[in-house]
Amino acid sequence: MAITASDVNKLRQQTGAGMMDCKNALVESNGDFEAAIDILRKKGQKIAAKRGENDAKEGLVIAEATEDGAFGVILALNCETDFVAKNDGYRALVQSIVDVAMKQRPASADALKALTFDDRLTVDEKITEQIGVIGEKLDLSSYATISADKVVAYNHPGNQLATLVGLNSGTDVAQDAGKQVAMQVAAMNPIALDKDGVDARTIEREIEIGKDLAIQEGKAEEMAEKIALGRLSKFFKENTLLSQEFIKDNKQTVEQFLGSTEKGLTITEFKRFSLS
Repeated sequence: MAITASDVNKLRQQTGAGMMDCKNALVESNGDFEAAIDILRKKGQKIAAKRGENDAKEGLVIAEATEDGAFGVILALNCETDFVAKNDGYRALVQSIVDVAMKQRPASADALKALTFDDRLTVDEKITEQIGVIGEKLDLSSYATISADKVVAYNHPGNQLATLVGLNSGTDVAQDAGKQVAMQVAAMNPIALDKDGVDARTIEREIEIGKDLAIQEGKAEEMAEKIALGRLSKFFKENTLLSQEFIKDNKQTVEQFLGSTEKGLTITEFKRFSLS
């Protein structure tokens, strides 16, 4: 049957594939739209298999909180090139996946991939389809959620970095403070909320490094451990969120800033994803 420009455009609108890919799929399927969509999906799977070992270090990170501030999502969809990441269509794809996550609130990346994207595809199938459209490896590399009395999202310009913080108060004051702390997380990259959140392996490594440095500096071995523990305290102060100096006022810690803003206010959880 004759394939019209209208048919090609219709398939293009449904899939986002290029005009020639849509025309060829319609020709191959003899004008059957469902079969043509399957052909394009299989093309995406072939490209995905071919490019599976490629590095996908570019992409976009988006964080978003619900209007009531009780729930938030942060995710990263990686691609291979900066050219693709800056394309409006790619941004729309990432945002559409965020929209699915915000609506259905899956607990993990695998659960998100299994969700229905539209009336044809799951999220995972949509990503595979778009691999065929874009011609690059795509990878939903990071995904997390936070539920709290107030969740605040921060997206750094360029969407290469985003953060999500949860607070124990739902007030407007908490919202404003949360925004500042979300920017702190972006800038200072803490490894945990407080020292209790630092894993034992990291602590052991820091103590060993501290001991070795003390010995190299000529300190007696029996003093090395005490010196190492002192350095560990400094490590906690620099690398755990509540103990860090507040970037807008280094005379107080983040914990002190929150307490001065609203009595008892604190951060319950945070997430930070970066592509660099």
